Amino acid sequence: MEKQVSKTTLGLNLPTDPRWVDLAAMSLQDILTDHAFCEQKAASNIISIIQMHSDKPMIVEELSPVVTEEWGHFRQVLNELKKRGMTLGIQRRDEYVKKLMKGRPSGQGRQAAFLDQLLICALIEARSCERFKTLSQKLEDPELQEFYHKFMVAEAAHYKLFLRLAKNYFDEQKVMERWNYWLEYEASFLPLLEVRGDRMH
Repeated sequence: MEKQVSKTTLGLNLPTDPRWVDLAAMSLQDILTDHAFCEQKAASNIISIIQMHSDKPMIVEELSPVVTEEWGHFRQVLNELKKRGMTLGIQRRDEYVKKLMKGRPSGQGRQAAFLDQLLICALIEARSCERFKTLSQKLEDPELQEFYHKFMVAEAAHYKLFLRLAKNYFDEQKVMERWNYWLEYEASFLPLLEVRGDRMH
């Protein structure tokens, strides 16, 4: 993982509210359902990126395997639900992602929007990694601890991939300036969101 300097997992500006993991532990059905849909939406989002930027070989080649991986994660969460006698529940609105998207400037050109698209993906993966790390350390169930540790590792790799892709297509200084914008923007609204144990974000 990236070196941490007065920050949380993967350089995020603000850690998750410590109450979240306690609430999640009391709502395993809900948190697993939300997790499953997060993996499904991640796969769909990456497919959209590939479709929008099919003229960029690195995007196609690097992200195509991630689609398969994310869908595999969706199936793993489904299996975990089934193993525990649970079923996939109803998909809920992701207020975190909805709020995150509001940070995009209106009237962006194609290139600026592309950079933000990659960085938003990196940020979501970083926040997911941080949440999975928390679950792997704080849940009392040893099987779930191992389950979420594996997801933490995968999300860290995805975060690094999206940042690497951004730096491939844009000047590194520009990427880091924009990345800091997104880190600060996320930290500005995260404390305003309701702390809910039935949401992964």
